[in-house]
Amino acid sequence: MFRIALIAHDEKKDDMVDFVKNHLELLEDCNLIATGTTGKIINEKTNLKVKRMASGPLGGDQMIGAEVAQDKLDCVIFLRDPLTSHPHEPDITGLLRVCDVHNVPLATNLKTADLVLEGLLE
Repeated sequence: MFRIALIAHDEKKDDMVDFVKNHLELLEDCNLIATGTTGKIINEKTNLKVKRMASGPLGGDQMIGAEVAQDKLDCVIFLRDPLTSHPHEPDITGLLRVCDVHNVPLATNLKTADLVLEGLLE
């Protein structure tokens, strides 16, 4: 069973829900974790079971980074808003670094997320 992390900036949370709904059949067989608010919204909108870490401003992205460092994740999908992100939202820099160090794919937009998920689950 694959373990996938889901993170979304505020302006991308609806996109994340749509992404999850579009891949529901694939994701329902995965172990999902997410930052707090993103996980709550995904759970409410899709009824998928999502393990929720702390919210991004409280270090949820760093908790997910720790999962990567411990080889507990197969991929990370972090839908970020490069144009209007806010200071309280998770920063991708540290997470990107740890994913690169541990060779874990990290998608930052919907097209890449589609490709990563399809490649992982084929």
